[in-house]
Amino acid sequence: MTGRRAPTLSRGEAEGYAEWFAVLADPTRVRLLHAVSAAPGGASRIGDLADALGVSQSTCSHHVEVLKKVGFVVVDKVGTSSMVSVNAACCTGLPHAADVVMGTLSAAPCCPEELPADVTTRLVADEDMAAVLAIYAEGLATRNATFETRVPTAEELRGRWLPGLAWVAECDGAVVGWTAVVPVSGRECYSGVGESSVYVAEAARGRGVGKALLATQVTGADAAGMWTLQTSIFPENRASLTLHRSAGYRTLAVRTRIARLDGVWRDTVLLERRSEAV
Repeated sequence: MTGRRAPTLSRGEAEGYAEWFAVLADPTRVRLLHAVSAAPGGASRIGDLADALGVSQSTCSHHVEVLKKVGFVVVDKVGTSSMVSVNAACCTGLPHAADVVMGTLSAAPCCPEELPADVTTRLVADEDMAAVLAIYAEGLATRNATFETRVPTAEELRGRWLPGLAWVAECDGAVVGWTAVVPVSGRECYSGVGESSVYVAEAARGRGVGKALLATQVTGADAAGMWTLQTSIFPENRASLTLHRSAGYRTLAVRTRIARLDGVWRDTVLLERRSEAV
């Protein structure tokens, strides 16, 4: 019996990835891309970037054009200024390329580390649903969390979840986040495949609530016999992408213009976590 051969990259994929990596072979461009991605408000003037990097504006403009050519950044004219911002798709496309090239798409799942000591998680209860719906409404209002445009009733939301696979996070006695898994299909062959959601209250973000929820979610799903968890995230929601990768989720694809929200076509990033416990 022979082992299964690992899939190989097509020449076209390899050439595309090589062009991306070649662009980032220049340390000034690496610093520039980092400066743009970390800029408050998400956009920077070329003059400000040149000052931050200690290079001339002409040098900065040249490197911006190189990054723009491969799609890492977007340049918009605002009055007399050129504003540079990160192309949201590259925030997922570049890590995905590295995952593919290094073969880590099949890496063993992991869990978030350094969980907060002041956050606890438990199975959701009926009395939690008012807080759960309020947190869901906050996420819906950002327009970067879901394609849904209305908050469901408590009965509708609970009816979607798989039994025993919905949890809340508490901090100082208050519900500050929740996560749940819904089935992707009614067919028995997909009984171990679920779509996951994670929401954190606006006031509690940045405190590790998401990490605590993801750690509970993936270990609970493993224990329940789920062999695959998947989720779709807007590429603009970089915090959620980072959080899910810390829990063993891997980028599978960027689904371009997959659906419309408020009349605008949006992309999503499809991520998946495979359990090795099942």
